[in-house]
Amino acid sequence: MKVNIEIDDKHKEPSITIQTNEWSDELEEVIAIIKRKSRKRILGVESDQTVLLDPEQIEFVYAEKRKTHACIGKRNIEVRMKLYEIEETLAPYGFMRFSKSVIGNLNQIERFELSFNGNLCVYFHSGNKEYITRKYVKPIKDTLVIGGQSDDR
Repeated sequence: MKVNIEIDDKHKEPSITIQTNEWSDELEEVIAIIKRKSRKRILGVESDQTVLLDPEQIEFVYAEKRKTHACIGKRNIEVRMKLYEIEETLAPYGFMRFSKSVIGNLNQIERFELSFNGNLCVYFHSGNKEYITRKYVKPIKDTLVIGGQSDDR
């Protein structure tokens, strides 16, 4: 891989351009490294304590009774952000909208099961499950088909 770096005062902020003839594992690693460097964490509240949540560990985030919760395994941690704010923050980590009240981590999905009404039942690695409503099934399928999952899953 050839790397060119241009340092010039005319550039306001760093910009990365990759030119190639095909996608490769090497490019996947480069993208993963870049994303990790700009890692954002989310603050949650559990048992009156503030906890730092790693986006890669969160399975899904849901809104219920005017509160937002992040699910990590059997833990449900309250997050004091609006669902749309969390969706924007977590989008670079493979999160997509599952329904009006749920955002899920595509990298934590183990398997799908089709429901009779056109919804998908999603099973996560921890055993938790959530549903993707019909409206959001196609965008999620399209993302997964074109390589929406991370390189380590």
